[in-house]
Amino acid sequence: MSSKDSLKDVAVTTLDGKRVRLGELAPGAALVVNVASKCGLTPQYSALEKLAREYGDRGLTVIGVPCNQFMGQEPGTAEEIQTFCSTTYGVTFPLLAKTDVNGADRHPLYAELTTVPDASGEAGDIQWNFEKFLLAADGTVVNRFRPRTEPDAPEVIAAIEKILS
Repeated sequence: MSSKDSLKDVAVTTLDGKRVRLGELAPGAALVVNVASKCGLTPQYSALEKLAREYGDRGLTVIGVPCNQFMGQEPGTAEEIQTFCSTTYGVTFPLLAKTDVNGADRHPLYAELTTVPDASGEAGDIQWNFEKFLLAADGTVVNRFRPRTEPDAPEVIAAIEKILS
Protein backbone atom coordinates (compact mmCIF):
# COMPACT_ATOMS: atom_id res chain seq x y z
CA MET A 1 0.00 0.00 0.00
CA SER A 2 1.51 3.33 -1.02
CA SER A 3 1.51 6.39 1.18
CA LYS A 4 -1.19 8.03 -0.98
CA ASP A 5 -3.51 5.07 -0.41
CA SER A 6 -5.71 4.96 2.64
CA LEU A 7 -6.90 2.04 4.71
CA LYS A 8 -10.35 3.38 3.81
CA ASP A 9 -9.73 2.05 0.26
CA VAL A 10 -9.04 -1.54 1.38
CA ALA A 11 -11.68 -3.99 0.15
CA VAL A 12 -13.40 -5.99 2.88
CA THR A 13 -16.26 -8.49 2.88
CA THR A 14 -19.16 -7.99 5.26
CA LEU A 15 -20.59 -10.85 7.28
CA ASP A 16 -23.45 -11.09 4.77
CA GLY A 17 -21.00 -11.46 1.87
CA LYS A 18 -20.95 -7.96 0.35
CA ARG A 19 -17.60 -6.63 -0.95
CA VAL A 20 -17.13 -2.98 0.05
CA ARG A 21 -14.36 -0.52 0.76
CA LEU A 22 -13.65 -0.01 4.47
CA GLY A 23 -14.53 3.66 3.95
CA GLU A 24 -18.04 2.69 2.83
CA LEU A 25 -18.63 0.97 6.18
CA ALA A 26 -16.89 3.70 8.16
CA PRO A 27 -16.99 7.08 6.40
CA GLY A 28 -15.61 8.77 9.53
CA ALA A 29 -13.42 7.42 12.31
CA ALA A 30 -13.40 3.68 12.99
CA LEU A 31 -12.55 1.26 15.78
CA VAL A 32 -11.56 -2.03 14.12
CA VAL A 33 -11.60 -5.02 16.48
CA ASN A 34 -10.94 -8.71 15.83
CA VAL A 35 -13.70 -10.52 17.70
CA ALA A 36 -14.67 -14.04 18.77
CA SER A 37 -17.83 -15.54 20.29
CA LYS A 38 -16.23 -18.12 22.58
CA CYS A 39 -13.42 -16.12 24.22
CA GLY A 40 -13.00 -14.99 27.81
CA LEU A 41 -12.91 -11.45 26.42
CA THR A 42 -16.20 -11.84 24.49
CA PRO A 43 -18.09 -9.68 27.06
CA GLN A 44 -16.21 -6.73 25.50
CA TYR A 45 -18.96 -6.81 22.86
CA SER A 46 -21.17 -4.93 25.36
CA ALA A 47 -18.74 -2.03 25.68
CA LEU A 48 -18.10 -2.01 21.92
CA GLU A 49 -21.84 -1.71 21.26
CA LYS A 50 -22.06 1.08 23.84
CA LEU A 51 -19.25 2.96 22.04
CA ALA A 52 -21.01 2.44 18.70
CA ARG A 53 -24.22 3.92 20.09
CA GLU A 54 -22.61 6.77 22.06
CA TYR A 55 -20.23 7.96 19.36
CA GLY A 56 -22.01 6.92 16.16
CA ASP A 57 -23.63 10.30 15.49
CA ARG A 58 -20.23 11.95 16.07
CA GLY A 59 -18.66 9.88 13.29
CA LEU A 60 -17.28 6.71 14.92
CA THR A 61 -18.05 3.30 13.45
CA VAL A 62 -17.11 0.17 15.37
CA ILE A 63 -16.24 -2.70 13.01
CA GLY A 64 -16.07 -6.25 14.31
CA VAL A 65 -13.79 -8.68 12.49
CA PRO A 66 -14.58 -12.29 13.46
CA CYS A 67 -11.44 -14.41 13.58
CA ASN A 68 -11.01 -18.11 14.35
CA GLN A 69 -7.20 -18.07 14.61
CA PHE A 70 -7.00 -18.04 18.41
CA MET A 71 -7.79 -21.52 19.78
CA GLY A 72 -10.78 -21.84 17.43
CA GLN A 73 -12.82 -19.37 19.48
CA GLU A 74 -14.93 -18.22 16.51
CA PRO A 75 -16.09 -21.53 14.98
CA GLY A 76 -19.53 -20.40 13.81
CA THR A 77 -20.98 -19.74 10.38
CA ALA A 78 -21.80 -16.18 9.34
CA GLU A 79 -25.42 -16.73 10.43
CA GLU A 80 -24.39 -18.16 13.80
CA ILE A 81 -22.01 -15.26 14.44
CA GLN A 82 -24.67 -12.68 13.51
CA THR A 83 -27.33 -14.36 15.67
CA PHE A 84 -24.97 -14.70 18.64
CA CYS A 85 -23.84 -11.07 18.45
CA SER A 86 -27.31 -9.58 18.02
CA THR A 87 -29.17 -11.76 20.53
CA THR A 88 -26.48 -12.01 23.23
CA TYR A 89 -24.98 -8.50 23.06
CA GLY A 90 -27.42 -6.48 20.96
CA VAL A 91 -24.69 -5.75 18.41
CA THR A 92 -25.77 -3.29 15.72
CA PHE A 93 -22.34 -2.30 14.39
CA PRO A 94 -21.01 -3.86 11.16
CA LEU A 95 -19.31 -7.24 11.26
CA LEU A 96 -16.98 -8.50 8.56
CA ALA A 97 -16.72 -12.03 7.22
CA LYS A 98 -14.48 -14.34 9.24
CA THR A 99 -10.94 -13.12 8.57
CA ASP A 100 -7.34 -14.19 9.18
CA VAL A 101 -5.48 -11.44 11.06
CA ASN A 102 -2.10 -13.21 11.30
CA GLY A 103 -0.05 -15.55 9.13
CA ALA A 104 0.32 -16.19 5.40
CA ASP A 105 -3.39 -15.64 4.68
CA ARG A 106 -3.61 -12.44 6.74
CA HIS A 107 -6.13 -10.00 5.23
CA PRO A 108 -4.53 -6.94 3.54
CA LEU A 109 -6.23 -4.71 6.14
CA TYR A 110 -4.39 -6.53 8.92
CA ALA A 111 -1.15 -6.58 6.93
CA GLU A 112 -1.25 -2.79 7.35
CA LEU A 113 -2.73 -2.61 10.86
CA THR A 114 -0.08 -4.90 12.36
CA THR A 115 2.68 -2.52 11.28
CA VAL A 116 1.34 0.00 13.80
CA PRO A 117 2.90 -0.07 17.28
CA ASP A 118 0.93 -0.10 20.51
CA ALA A 119 1.51 2.35 23.40
CA SER A 120 4.71 0.52 24.41
CA GLY A 121 6.09 0.76 20.87
CA GLU A 122 5.48 -2.87 19.91
CA ALA A 123 4.11 -3.65 16.43
CA GLY A 124 3.59 -7.07 14.86
CA ASP A 125 1.09 -9.88 15.05
CA ILE A 126 -2.29 -9.63 16.71
CA GLN A 127 -1.84 -11.12 20.20
CA TRP A 128 -5.38 -12.41 20.78
CA ASN A 129 -9.07 -11.70 20.19
CA PHE A 130 -10.30 -8.15 20.81
CA GLU A 131 -7.20 -6.21 19.75
CA LYS A 132 -8.38 -2.71 18.79
CA PHE A 133 -7.21 -0.20 16.18
CA LEU A 134 -8.53 3.36 16.16
CA LEU A 135 -8.55 4.96 12.71
CA ALA A 136 -9.00 8.66 12.03
CA ALA A 137 -11.50 9.78 9.39
CA ASP A 138 -8.69 9.89 6.79
CA GLY A 139 -7.87 6.22 7.40
CA THR A 140 -4.65 6.70 9.39
CA VAL A 141 -4.23 4.47 12.43
CA VAL A 142 -3.93 6.68 15.50
CA ASN A 143 -3.95 4.09 18.28
CA ARG A 144 -3.52 0.38 18.86
CA PHE A 145 -4.95 -1.15 22.01
CA ARG A 146 -4.10 -4.69 23.07
CA PRO A 147 -6.84 -7.26 23.81
CA ARG A 148 -7.08 -6.81 27.58
CA THR A 149 -7.64 -3.06 27.23
CA GLU A 150 -11.39 -2.70 27.65
CA PRO A 151 -13.20 -0.73 24.92
CA ASP A 152 -14.40 1.76 27.55
CA ALA A 153 -11.00 2.15 29.27
CA PRO A 154 -10.09 5.80 29.90
CA GLU A 155 -7.26 5.75 27.35
CA VAL A 156 -9.59 4.43 24.63
CA ILE A 157 -12.30 7.01 25.42
CA ALA A 158 -9.69 9.81 25.46
CA ALA A 159 -8.32 8.71 22.08
CA ILE A 160 -11.83 8.57 20.57
CA GLU A 161 -12.73 12.00 22.00
CA LYS A 162 -9.49 13.43 20.60
CA ILE A 163 -10.08 12.27 17.02
CA LEU A 164 -13.75 13.23 17.06
CA SER A 165 -13.18 16.75 18.44
